[in-house]
Amino acid sequence: MKQTLVVKLDTNKEQHSAILETMHRFNEACNYIADIAFELKTANKRELQKVVYYDVRDKFKLSAQLTIRAIAKVCESYKRDKTIKPTFKPTGAIVYDQRILSFRKLEAISILTNSGRLAVPIRMGEYQKVRLDRIRGQADLILRNGIFYLMVVVEAPEASKVDAVGTLGVDLGIVYLATDNDGETFSGKQVDKVREKNAALRTDLQEANTPSAMRHLKRLSDREARFHRDINHIISRKIVAKAKDTRQAIALEDLKGIRKSVTVRRTQRSRLHSWAFCQLRSFIEYKATIAGIPVVLVNPRGTSHICPECGHNERANRPNRDTFRCVQCGFSGNADHIAAINIAARAVEVNQRIVACNEVKAITGIEMEHSYKPPVSTGGN
Repeated sequence: MKQTLVVKLDTNKEQHSAILETMHRFNEACNYIADIAFELKTANKRELQKVVYYDVRDKFKLSAQLTIRAIAKVCESYKRDKTIKPTFKPTGAIVYDQRILSFRKLEAISILTNSGRLAVPIRMGEYQKVRLDRIRGQADLILRNGIFYLMVVVEAPEASKVDAVGTLGVDLGIVYLATDNDGETFSGKQVDKVREKNAALRTDLQEANTPSAMRHLKRLSDREARFHRDINHIISRKIVAKAKDTRQAIALEDLKGIRKSVTVRRTQRSRLHSWAFCQLRSFIEYKATIAGIPVVLVNPRGTSHICPECGHNERANRPNRDTFRCVQCGFSGNADHIAAINIAARAVEVNQRIVACNEVKAITGIEMEHSYKPPVSTGGN
């Protein structure tokens, strides 16, 4: 599978100016090319190159390969929706390939700019260093908070698939960010403290509405996003490690569209809309893939109010957020733990149906669809 590594460029003042000037020129060229592509109604790279290549080189003083990359960027963007002319910000990413960017061991890069090639020192952690020999394809140069970074795609080796002997069900929530079917929880208290502090500060900055306050607001947003990402990495790493140690598959709810389909109390709205559920799930999935751990996505409908003992399904089984108590058999427990148990059980059912279907195909040689199709997500727990 492919991963993206972030490499920081340690530019001096002259190098920063040269790269920034190239970035501006590159995106000006992209807007010029987009005008012509939209006028001709074509996203064909070869056809567009015949029309704009020499004009772009002359008007924007770009090198041959940077011109080719600008044309490719416009075509890729225009293909997504041909009813809209794509526009590019002055600091939009530049796509570099091996002809115009190369690594000098782990210390610097050689990068092409309008001022010629520059040898720019780079900074990276041990995680990036041991993976840079797996670089595949292109790299995106981006500007974030006045600092240049390279987004480098590498090929990450995948471990052999583990023959799972059980399933670790994981319930993603708001108060507890994750709870597994063993009852282990990952509390959101620390997250709530940071969120509440940032929300109060954000309100003050928005009321001030000064240039300084707006800059502070942008830094606050970036800092909060990094905090969320770090917490999600920690949780996902622990969940995958546990699944690997116990040779279990991981079962997750398919929470696509949860923000539109779930109604929560007013006091919990900011929690629901500020936490990156999709990011946490994606972190678990890609870490599990690298570790060889199977991941099963199940329909979340009813997982929080189905009794795992008698199967009785009623919303009254969950009288409040934290408590589950079956009105039919009296079975009770923590609501998030019960949901995780149901998620694990539902994943086992999914696997059994898929395996049974594959066995029929193998015996009969008849092409057929899996008997199980995950229903459209209509809500979470």
